[in-house]
Amino acid sequence: MRSDTPKLLHQACGRTLLSWALGAVRESGADPVVVVVPADGGGVADQLPGWAVAARQEQPRGTGDAARSARGALEGFSGDVLVLNGDHPLTDPDSLRGLAAAHRAAEAAASVLTLTRSPAVGADFGRIVRGDDGGVERIVEVRDATEAERALEEVSSGIYAFRSELLWPALDSLTADNDQGELYLPDVVAALRAQGRAVLGHHHPDPTVALGVNTRADLAEAARILRARIAHAHMLAGVTIIDPACTHIDAGVTIEPDAVIHPFTVLGGATHIGAGAEIGPHAVVADTRVGPGATIGPFCYTRPGTVLEQGAQAGRFVEIKNSHLGEGARVPHLSYIGDAEIGAGSNVGAGAITANYDGVRKQRTVIGRDVHIGSDNVFVAPVTIGDGAWTAAGSTITEDVPPDGLGIARSRQRNIEGYGKRDRN
Repeated sequence: MRSDTPKLLHQACGRTLLSWALGAVRESGADPVVVVVPADGGGVADQLPGWAVAARQEQPRGTGDAARSARGALEGFSGDVLVLNGDHPLTDPDSLRGLAAAHRAAEAAASVLTLTRSPAVGADFGRIVRGDDGGVERIVEVRDATEAERALEEVSSGIYAFRSELLWPALDSLTADNDQGELYLPDVVAALRAQGRAVLGHHHPDPTVALGVNTRADLAEAARILRARIAHAHMLAGVTIIDPACTHIDAGVTIEPDAVIHPFTVLGGATHIGAGAEIGPHAVVADTRVGPGATIGPFCYTRPGTVLEQGAQAGRFVEIKNSHLGEGARVPHLSYIGDAEIGAGSNVGAGAITANYDGVRKQRTVIGRDVHIGSDNVFVAPVTIGDGAWTAAGSTITEDVPPDGLGIARSRQRNIEGYGKRDRN
């Protein structure tokens, strides 16, 4: 990755690679969950949820040694052990459940999820060599494969299920007799077959479930596929996404039916979009709650902590941060609203700015219900505008305006006759 950030902590669609893998495992029903991390934790151990246990691999000696490092954390566990890679964000819970179910039904010693390789996925994956009985005889890494073995189309996904009482002795028997001098987890298959055990190859039709991330290019490709999955799910649930290819929606975003998402929109974090709301085009909406029928955009940015109630509007070239717009409140264009409360039915004229930072802390601006804010107003917080009040265009409001009052704060105009002619002379 050429990065100071550990690979598993790089993000795709609002989640780390580690979070995608853990989410699939958690939803599949696997328990307990063990994550193998480097000896120093690699920054990954600190990011684990409370229900996952870190097992440290003292030396990076390959996938077989990594799996063996989890043994202590599974002391006393007697069920099947599911093993998968943490850098495969496209692995989904249904694929894991399917492998586990097939493994149990076959009463196999081990099972591997297999794929048909394609130019995009699987070219460098271990080749599946099947025996006369149709079971998996062995898995050969590409760098150790013969020319005939490299030509095989069926490959290993790197996702396995093992009977735990057979897994640990097989891992102990591994040797580093290979091109890399490492202990390979796939070699467990050959070890079990040598004992006369059955190894199931469970084929999966979609090779992208095993798309790994090793470069920034891999990360971008994985994110592209995840975005397509996310958008597809929302559209099936009744959301109109005009152009899914030009729309970025994070995994944590929720959208109610009949919402419309226009192109070049980015929905991030824990954003919620209400029914019938319309977002974009060219809108960035982060950690924002958008009520039913509300509108954002075009060319609008709502930052974390923003709430738009039903029918509210954040319009063209507007930025809103940590603010609450009441029902039907409107900020139609060319404004910055930060740390503010805007009551129901109020209208904010073009060019409004809440000056919310006093040099030490953020202060709030409170605008009541049915307020009319003139164009080119600056509100020096903390300040309150009462219900039904007005502010005149071009005003810098530094004091509270009472309900139904009119706030004017601007210097009187003075004209100088002949000034332009004098300047030309």
